[in-house]
Amino acid sequence: MRALGPGSVSSFLKIILDVVFAALWIGLGGVAIALLGALLFSFNPDLFPDVLSQNAATVASRGPLFAGMLLVFGLYIGGVLVIVHSLRRIFMTLTAGDPFHPTNVRRLRLIGLMLAGLEVGRYFVWGLSPLLPWVKRVEPNFSLTAWFSVLVVFVLAEVFREGARLRREAELTI
Repeated sequence: MRALGPGSVSSFLKIILDVVFAALWIGLGGVAIALLGALLFSFNPDLFPDVLSQNAATVASRGPLFAGMLLVFGLYIGGVLVIVHSLRRIFMTLTAGDPFHPTNVRRLRLIGLMLAGLEVGRYFVWGLSPLLPWVKRVEPNFSLTAWFSVLVVFVLAEVFREGARLRREAELTI
């Protein structure tokens, strides 16, 4: 089976990325609705009288913190959405048979930055976890795999940059 062009492995992977992209948008919409609900309930618990119980005051007081956690989760989904969107665009060029398209360099760099940002965000959440008593204590761990992935993506971006440069030079050759 071919790796590039229509009907290739890259076109199959692009279809999978399209499905994941749609699922991420649906997930982000769900998080946005939950965030809105958490904010509405925390600032006005009377909006949901059927939910009220003896612990309603406790739940309402934690509403903004729950909304903050939903916001962080939404930002995480947004970061993954940017990565998947960039991968979809890269696989579109692979399916078209043009792997060294000049914009793929920028897309790979964006993917590397987003991977690094998601990892830093994970450290941020880990740092805040002791301040939230109802959240299970998260053990700190340095993910060598995640940082290695970031470096690999940046190296691949440079490989693609060099490939695009060589292609430009070949086009100028008579």
